[in-house]
Amino acid sequence: MSNTIQSIPLDKLLAHPGNPNRMSRTNFAKLVRNIDRTGRYEPLVVRPCANKPGYFQIINGHHRWKALAQLGYRTADAIVWDLDDAQTDILLATLNRLGGSDILDKKLALLKRLNKRMQTSQLAKLLPQTAKQMERLTKLKIPSRPTKVAIHCFANPLVFFLNDEQSAIVEDALFLAQLDSPQGVPRTKQTTKAGKRAASLTEIARFFLSWSKNTTK
Repeated sequence: MSNTIQSIPLDKLLAHPGNPNRMSRTNFAKLVRNIDRTGRYEPLVVRPCANKPGYFQIINGHHRWKALAQLGYRTADAIVWDLDDAQTDILLATLNRLGGSDILDKKLALLKRLNKRMQTSQLAKLLPQTAKQMERLTKLKIPSRPTKVAIHCFANPLVFFLNDEQSAIVEDALFLAQLDSPQGVPRTKQTTKAGKRAASLTEIARFFLSWSKNTTK
């Protein structure tokens, strides 16, 4: 497996049909602007096509490939790896997903340095964050000492998937659970949308548990 960068014609590169990665139109436009502005991009990772000599299948870099084509490039820098189908599937599942996370104070310092050179509206066209997100981040103040937070303060994520019919039923139930009681008393003290939905879901679950206990007596 070689890490030598080669220049390959764009029309000799083929998208992998199993590529699971998708990019929003907004972020794709930012990718195009960054390449157009700097002329630099991370080399693509490809493998030779076994059934099509002279062609290469993209493993990592599908959006860079499309961005280069949109900008009028004829070739792309790429690293060619000799991989079988199993190895390729593993890389498709990991290359676009494995990554670290930002250290907040360093991220804020970086944004502030950039903000001194460019306006927020200009940065928003290049960076993943929107202009409003950057404004909030640059105004954020980090406490000098770590704040002690009780473990019970953290919310527990619940992830599940619904079809259209199930989603409509759940949304109707959550809406009804959020309405004030007939006496005009708010059902929850939560103020955020997410907090209200969580409280409503809990109320529905509590009602079902109570009903289940009463019917089994």
